[in-house]
Amino acid sequence: MVVKVPEAEPLVGQWRRRFDPAAATGVPAHVSVLYPFLDHARIDDTVVAALDATLGAHAPFEIAFHRCGRFPEMLHLVPEPDGPLRALTAGVVERWPEAPPYGGRYPDVVPHLTVAYSPDPSVLDTIEAGLTGGLPCTGRVTAVQLVVWDGAQWHDARTFPLRGRTS
Repeated sequence: MVVKVPEAEPLVGQWRRRFDPAAATGVPAHVSVLYPFLDHARIDDTVVAALDATLGAHAPFEIAFHRCGRFPEMLHLVPEPDGPLRALTAGVVERWPEAPPYGGRYPDVVPHLTVAYSPDPSVLDTIEAGLTGGLPCTGRVTAVQLVVWDGAQWHDARTFPLRGRTS
């Protein structure tokens, strides 16, 4: 489950195509809401209706990327604010606790938009320098996309609009 960020493609697309294997499998610039989710065979009408209710309760929101961040061997853009993204993840995990983010490998799941992987920090330094002039990048999040894996590529399966009201 992802929040697509098409506004970031002109900035990160060339780097992702070279340094993020997910780009070659059909994954656009995005921030993950939950990965992995349920196996595609388990996603029936009941799950779709529950996802629609869970995600639809959230309001659309503005997002901005002002800076880069790093995880080991990975460069990413930092979404601000990250609270609404964390709330989307928490809502889905609350409903499906058997699907913790990243299989439960990380104690704190940090929202991010992956740009590149490399074991060479100088490669990431070069990419970061190339990105900085294009920041900030802003967009509006209005939906969460369920994407499914067919064994070779990721494909859009469903879109869940955010229909909640802002306070």
